[in-house]
Amino acid sequence: MVVGYPKHLPDAMQLSPAEFEREAKLALAAKLFKTGRLSSGLAARLAGLERVEFLRALGRYQVSSVNIGADELHSDFDYA
Repeated sequence: MVVGYPKHLPDAMQLSPAEFEREAKLALAAKLFKTGRLSSGLAARLAGLERVEFLRALGRYQVSSVNIGADELHSDFDYA
């Protein structure tokens, strides 16, 4: 996949082009995981990281590594 971006964008973020591209892939993967579109394993692969490393990185984007809805949580509590 090729995503175009303004050439000055990495500099504006004080990143090299390679660092910016890694950051963009991680941000995309985090968003797709947060919205439930990708599992943590697939999102990690998209970001080019191991699953545990990806889960640790989610905090940088204020994304919880536990992707569970309120209904499912209540059901788990009721079952316990």
